Amino acid sequence: MKILFMAWKSLGQKDLADEFIRRGWEVVYYPFPREKENTRINKRLCEEIVKTIAEDKYDFVFSFNYFPVISIACNACRIKYISWTFDSPFIQLYSNTVGYPYNYVFIFDRGTCQDLWDKGIRTVYYLPMAAPVERYDRYDETNEVKDLFQTQISFVGSTYWEKKHRFFERLGAVSRKTQGYLDGCIQMQKQIYGEFLLEKAIIPEIMEDMMAHCPLEVNEDGFERLEWVYAHYFLARQVTALERMEILDLLSKKYSVDLYTYEPTPELSSVRNRGTVEVMEEAPMVYRCSKINLNITLRSILTGIPLRSFEIMGNKGFLLSNYQEDYLEYFNDGEDFVYYTDYEDLERKAEYYLSHEKERQEIAENGYRKVKCGHTYRKRVDAMMDMI
Repeated sequence: MKILFMAWKSLGQKDLADEFIRRGWEVVYYPFPREKENTRINKRLCEEIVKTIAEDKYDFVFSFNYFPVISIACNACRIKYISWTFDSPFIQLYSNTVGYPYNYVFIFDRGTCQDLWDKGIRTVYYLPMAAPVERYDRYDETNEVKDLFQTQISFVGSTYWEKKHRFFERLGAVSRKTQGYLDGCIQMQKQIYGEFLLEKAIIPEIMEDMMAHCPLEVNEDGFERLEWVYAHYFLARQVTALERMEILDLLSKKYSVDLYTYEPTPELSSVRNRGTVEVMEEAPMVYRCSKINLNITLRSILTGIPLRSFEIMGNKGFLLSNYQEDYLEYFNDGEDFVYYTDYEDLERKAEYYLSHEKERQEIAENGYRKVKCGHTYRKRVDAMMDMI
């Protein structure tokens, strides 16, 4: 089997390509532009991809995340296009091309799949993320590594307080009434797990004011809703930013908390900001050496399990996460991982599991075994091939 692999700086790229190669398949890498080029409608890029496909015989084209320009090229060449989307929100999933017959669009979030299924899209499939446990098992944490990364609680990821994520500030000119309404919606969503309410809460009067002061346009080639864009890109990020900062600050008042992120966080005076961590080898050591690994899900992920959670459990790390519906399809709360339902519940469970080491280690071991047994890249490729 021969695969044209659209290569960009995506998480999981090496592990999935290695799995293709382990099966004896030939992987040909195509340097795919993502940051600076339009990957939705781009005639020049589309023609380049068509030419590349036409020059050889491929069984399918693969990319992490779904890109309409690749779909258009594959549809023209009548070749299967397999994508696996792990970003959220990802607006390109709402391109009219998503229903093209040569597409196999795998998405890690069942809630997003359901939204597309409800619109009659039949080329979309639910596929959770994975962990390269075989690679992780080859790693050894030395005493030096343990000394470097040991802590009570850690969180690896963006705070969403960074300037590039501050979409909500673009709504600063709306009326005081709208601002108060939006603040209320944000506080409401912050208290509720398991139900995404922000899009439903954008009533016509509020929508009109937001459009007047921060106008958006629906893509001509898509079917995304403007309410969806405001809810997922503006409001959900604000909820996540507040939640992550508040949780880290709350826990750091009582425990040693390490944060691995790419910008300074002077607001979190009691949190030890360790800067960025290298994802392939250093992050696994963080997960192994932290007594508790936090997952605070980006709120635009409706029901899905973030990649971070699989990586934590795949390294025998103890996972303490907010509630997400998809967890319960594969894992048991209190047995393989632990979820919290509000800040008070989080504090109570952090205190309990920091003082019950044997139970904490047993849960981490159970989570590891389940991920190793059923949630590796080998298992995910099996699932893709079965579907295709």
